Amino acid sequence: MRRVVITGVGALAPNGNSAREMWDALRNGRSGIRRISSFDPSPFPTRIGGEVQGFDPKVWIHPKEAKRMDRFVQFGVAVSKMAMQDSGLDLAKENPLRIGVVVGSGIGGISTIEEQHTQMVTKGPQRISPFFIPMLIVNMAPGMIAMQLKLKGPNCCIVSACASAAHSIGEASLIIRFGDADVMVAGGTEAAVTPLGIAGFCALKALSIRNDAPEKASRPFDRERDGFVMSEGAGAVILEELEHAKRRNAHIYAELIGYGATADAYHMTAPAPGGEGAAACMQTALKNAALNPENVDYINAHGTSTDLNDKYETMAIKMVFKDHAKKVAISSNKSMFGHLLGAAGGVELISTAFTLAHSIIPPTINYDHPDPECDLDYVPNVAREQKVTIAMSNSFGFGGHNASLVIRKFEG
Repeated sequence: MRRVVITGVGALAPNGNSAREMWDALRNGRSGIRRISSFDPSPFPTRIGGEVQGFDPKVWIHPKEAKRMDRFVQFGVAVSKMAMQDSGLDLAKENPLRIGVVVGSGIGGISTIEEQHTQMVTKGPQRISPFFIPMLIVNMAPGMIAMQLKLKGPNCCIVSACASAAHSIGEASLIIRFGDADVMVAGGTEAAVTPLGIAGFCALKALSIRNDAPEKASRPFDRERDGFVMSEGAGAVILEELEHAKRRNAHIYAELIGYGATADAYHMTAPAPGGEGAAACMQTALKNAALNPENVDYINAHGTSTDLNDKYETMAIKMVFKDHAKKVAISSNKSMFGHLLGAAGGVELISTAFTLAHSIIPPTINYDHPDPECDLDYVPNVAREQKVTIAMSNSFGFGGHNASLVIRKFEG
């Protein structure tokens, strides 16, 4: 099996408009959660969210082309170009048939649906844009990334709710391992902080209503958590076959050594009792990486700040890691940038790669009230300097979709 390494990263998040800005915020415990500003949230039970601030698509995309892309596609193109630049790959010297794209999204072009529905209701069906369908469909994210970068290798889109980006990265790694590509752009993108998006999650009673303290609202594993905070953003990594990367003296962030994927087969929105599906997923990832549980130094938890997820993820970690569960460091990036839905696994894997590179574990902020059912080491409130050689990143989505990624510090 060919080895796969990460050689480029790109991110947009509520607390940073690049991977390094985001990382600086995470290591310093800075939240990006604010009162929603893109529309008037006053009528909604939840009036807070994580919005990407000051994003100008024209920096990355020709203005005419940007107008024909939903915001989630703009995000996906932007972070893919960031990651490609960061990787140092000279695409003019590469075979485009050997470079592909797997980028997912949980929801896709919901803002386009809202805008065009209003247009139809107020002005009639004849006023619907001819770009309506191409703008909203989820696969347009990897499609446009390939068009923008002229990449002609394997190209597909994975839609698995909050596990979309992690599944995309895992499946892209398999494409390289099996020899069908040498380089893959992989990750996720989401832009669903819209009136309809917020209304839908409010109807599910899934969101925090801590409107008077936005930065304190996302509190994974804390006893007083009251729901997740919905956010937008995107994260992409460049995955590359090891020898291909070495031939061009690429900077290597980490090696991707394990990937697990399972289904709860239980409920539309609730995780399986006891976290049995999540546990099986982590076990699969460890087996795929040929590791024992005690080899893992750090887990970047899914950690959504919802009652059942945090409780069951804790139970799943105990089930898999047994005695080591009390020793492994765990934290949730979502405490600082909220839940990026289909993009979460991408930005969180980037954070995990930086954790390995800098020997700093970002904290779980707002961990003020220990929960007896969540009693592991969640690196509370302050970042920790600690050498991390092997780390796992978890992503679990509605529909019972589970994905776990394992990366190792690359030593040459």
